[in-house]
Amino acid sequence: MSEKLQIGKFTLPNRALLAPMAGLTDAPFRTIAANYGAALVVSEMIASASLVCGQVDMVRRLNKNTEFLHKKNMPHIVQLVGNDEEWLKIGAKIVADAGADIIDINFGCPAKRVVNGFAGAALMKDAGRAFRILDALANATNLPISCKMRLGWDDNNINVVQIAKLAQNAGAQMIVVHARTRQQFYKGKARWELVAPVVKALNVPVIINGDIVDEKSAKLALQKSNAAGIMIGRAALGAPWLVGQIGAALQNKETMIKTPNKRQLKNLILEHYQNILSEYGTYIGVRVARKHLRYYMQRAQMTIDKNIMRELLTEQKPNNVKNKIKEIFREQTYLAA
Repeated sequence: MSEKLQIGKFTLPNRALLAPMAGLTDAPFRTIAANYGAALVVSEMIASASLVCGQVDMVRRLNKNTEFLHKKNMPHIVQLVGNDEEWLKIGAKIVADAGADIIDINFGCPAKRVVNGFAGAALMKDAGRAFRILDALANATNLPISCKMRLGWDDNNINVVQIAKLAQNAGAQMIVVHARTRQQFYKGKARWELVAPVVKALNVPVIINGDIVDEKSAKLALQKSNAAGIMIGRAALGAPWLVGQIGAALQNKETMIKTPNKRQLKNLILEHYQNILSEYGTYIGVRVARKHLRYYMQRAQMTIDKNIMRELLTEQKPNNVKNKIKEIFREQTYLAA
């Protein structure tokens, strides 16, 4: 199997991709992951109807600055979600005008607010509507499309091969499969072996997603699925270097991407924090950053007094937050300085 990954005209440097996660993999997070060697980073999920109506957060998620990604030889891929062909077509045109290189359609989100609107994973239940949406997107712009999906709605309706074929027939140049059903949400084990029939049935790259947390699980997922690459989601939270680290490991590179040491991690968190403030503004940014701070501390297995942690996650003045981060790291010896 090739060490690199071909998505349409784009050649990716390795086979490890960062999954889109709404409210988490925003531009600051994706930038860090890309700098650490992720082969591809996907925008947060954008609701097509909200984007067309100019909803501020959906417009922000477009991340119109593609110059950084192109310097990394990385396509700018934007994910849309919706169930109405006309809204999606208009949304696709907005995305194209904003500089996207690939449009991804979400058939995998299990959230109730999404599936109750008959979008995301709910589209796995209606092959006809799924194809109409895929066809509408394919004809809305000249951009290539990709599709992220699940195994099916539930264990009685595992139809991923059928939906993936429809996506390919509509022109999709990459299929990502989270190896769980919608009804599993994120519980139970991902069933990587159920993705193998998808790989066999298609001519485009199939990417495996779900329960990939390290080099060992990545290699096992590829072995069981025969997929062309992997996509990492929740395991990268608090560890934005992980995707590139696994990508390098899959290439058997002699120079591996190392986990940041204590000083490097402190500087990374401070940089990430400042970039979040720049992305959202101070009032919202301080609040958005809290979940990332929690993930960083959990990932590093830092022993922090609960009162200090509460102060860190409730402080509203950025300078005080930064000073608290520095204070926490002065007291930690979990990694080599």
